[in-house]
Amino acid sequence: MRRKSRLIHVGGVPVGGLSPVTVQSMTNTKTSDIKATVDQIRRLQDAGCDIVRIAVPDKSAANAIKDIVRMVQIPVIADIHYDYNLAIQAIENGVSGLRINPGNIGSTSRVEKIVKAAKHSDIPIRIGVNSGSLEKDILDKYGQASAEALVESALRHVSILEKLGFYQIKISLKASEVLNCVKAYRIIADKVDYPLHLGVTEAGTFTAGTVKSSIGIGSLLMEGIGDTIRVSLTDDPVKEVEVGKEILRAVGLYNEGVEVISCPTCGRCEIELVKIAQEVNDAVRGIKKPLKVAVMGCAVNGPGEAKNADLGIAGGKGKGLIFKNGMIIRRVKEGELVSALLEEIDKY
Repeated sequence: MRRKSRLIHVGGVPVGGLSPVTVQSMTNTKTSDIKATVDQIRRLQDAGCDIVRIAVPDKSAANAIKDIVRMVQIPVIADIHYDYNLAIQAIENGVSGLRINPGNIGSTSRVEKIVKAAKHSDIPIRIGVNSGSLEKDILDKYGQASAEALVESALRHVSILEKLGFYQIKISLKASEVLNCVKAYRIIADKVDYPLHLGVTEAGTFTAGTVKSSIGIGSLLMEGIGDTIRVSLTDDPVKEVEVGKEILRAVGLYNEGVEVISCPTCGRCEIELVKIAQEVNDAVRGIKKPLKVAVMGCAVNGPGEAKNADLGIAGGKGKGLIFKNGMIIRRVKEGELVSALLEEIDKY
């Protein structure tokens, strides 16, 4: 059963309260470069990103926000460290949310000014706790950046905002160690009802980061924990969104678009299956209708093994089959497999 959390809104996107789990990413452009940042956000939008975060390290970045938010269609969150003036400026320039650590902003009076501005603009604040930036006294208490240490730090930051009467909060507890990260989210899920932003930080390059994120985020989602996710990859941010969507699809929380299933190939394969599977995957990327499409290498077992697919292809030597719901509907030449499949998708 999914954990029911408090509902907040990031711009027009609901987070928590049993609303659909959203996928986020973060730009890696210089925010002050408005064109580059907007171009990247638009690519993220096209990939299905629901919410985007941008770094705001200085005044030039904060000034750019006014133009950026006007030129994109998804909510923008400002990532702020230390300087409360940047947070206030970002709010004034139209961001839909903040990501801060109240503890590193400075005095309570500075945090109070941010809270006042956030309340006035009716935007949420994400408390982002990271294993690499825990408070010294908490590290001394636990001896390491343990799950319990992450939770204590987060609750400390939560209490700062709650004492100021602010409750539009979401929380992230990020560590690069998957087991530690998962344990921290499990603990805090029982202590508060705020929505949780899932992610394994510094997960690595594409392959390692995908594996770590899939295990960490996926296991929590299957336990009903999590309201919004970000897959952190040392790669093109668009890939973060693509992997995030596939994680949601794998755990049954996303069914929009085409799911491509394909066999791993074996000695019976008589066609260029890897090439064909990639062609199909690229061709269906922009299709929004929910479909399951199979790309199988063996004309003997393919339709049976992929009988749960809506449509599919299975190869033979120089030829192949088009099948629908496990039943063969066409026989075509190998070079026509992809185009024939796309024709059937259009008809479906």
